[in-house]
Amino acid sequence: MNNPLKKITRGIPSYCCANEIVIEAIFEHYKNNNAPVLIEGTANQINQNGGYTGMKPNDFKNYIYSIADRLKFPHERIIIGGDHMGPLFWSELKSDEAMSNAKELVKLCVMAGFKKIHLDTSMKLADDPVNERLSDDVIAERGAVLFKACEEAYQELLKQNPDEIRPVYIIGSEVPIPGGIQDSQTGLQVTSVKEFENTLKAYETQFKNYGIYQRFIDVIGVVVQPGVEFGDHYIHHYERVKAKDLCAALKNYSGIVFEGHSTDYQTREKLREMVEDGVKILKVGPALTFALREGLFALSMIENELIKNNNDRANFINTLENEMLLNPKHWEKYYHGSESYKDLARKYSYSDRSRYYLNVPEVKNSIRKLFNNVDENISKLIPGLLKQFMPVQYKKVMSGEIKLNARSLVHDYISQVVDDYNSAVKN
Repeated sequence: MNNPLKKITRGIPSYCCANEIVIEAIFEHYKNNNAPVLIEGTANQINQNGGYTGMKPNDFKNYIYSIADRLKFPHERIIIGGDHMGPLFWSELKSDEAMSNAKELVKLCVMAGFKKIHLDTSMKLADDPVNERLSDDVIAERGAVLFKACEEAYQELLKQNPDEIRPVYIIGSEVPIPGGIQDSQTGLQVTSVKEFENTLKAYETQFKNYGIYQRFIDVIGVVVQPGVEFGDHYIHHYERVKAKDLCAALKNYSGIVFEGHSTDYQTREKLREMVEDGVKILKVGPALTFALREGLFALSMIENELIKNNNDRANFINTLENEMLLNPKHWEKYYHGSESYKDLARKYSYSDRSRYYLNVPEVKNSIRKLFNNVDENISKLIPGLLKQFMPVQYKKVMSGEIKLNARSLVHDYISQVVDDYNSAVKN
């Protein structure tokens, strides 16, 4: 059986998220069609040290499958991928040690059954020249080293299962940082044709040098910057005219597509244009948890109306804020300015640094209590109250499209994002 990503016709969204409620909403959205679902974890989220989720690659796979099992979603429709897999997590170390860790990471991903791996070696390591751009050759050589490690792991899998599907790979040095950029004044440059072609040439050369060129056919995509990005409070929308030359050059390379990172918050029309122009893999992450946070905030407003005793409320908004203030390491380097601005950014920034706190026990318990409180008082949730704080969901409840319960209401916020991506890749 071939890897379904080998032949990407229209396109596919890549959902980069490890949040349980988000993944539930994604599976629920896909229940009524036959499309594959691609879910990816980053090297910061999952690695041999556990990442910030506490999960190793095999743990991540089992976690995704456990959610699927609960929702009766078939495993065979799930593609698990690894994003930014390389020395990202160990960039403060010298190259020998960082790359040794990266090799172990990608091997674990392959052994866990990941079928799409983004080999990201674009970051500088501790002994790289400080004032020089990391060359395409160095990036590609490190990528070839990681690919070879993946191939070794795949051969081990074949001994266990001769029908094991071979993974596919994404390369590229034009890699935006995970989670969006911070400086809205930074000029956003579309990858040039020369940069794209130099990347391919450098990788082809290094694959030949390492004796693995015959497997270059497993490289199905290149990460480029097509002109999309987001920061705390702004979005760089796709302008296809600026990417015209880059996208035209792609037609010279069969079997290769572009992968677009930081496509969060693009309109569905812009997403569709990107797919039409060759950006066939659309990665989205913070926009999903931003939508989750929106839904939880709206539900909290409803809870305030349903439950008058403050001590009986979940007080999710305050709980989240308190945890972010108690442990500011996930946002203090990213949000700058006055205290009032940082107060707003912690709640409403497109970068959505609050996503790092959703698995903190106090926050998880608050979400659980919020859901329970609303569900236990659902008979009091008159239509006008729902319409006030969840107008889109109100219409769907009235039409019978979604159920009237806390989880379904919040799922629908996330589902709207998922629907934008599905719309972009539909024929």
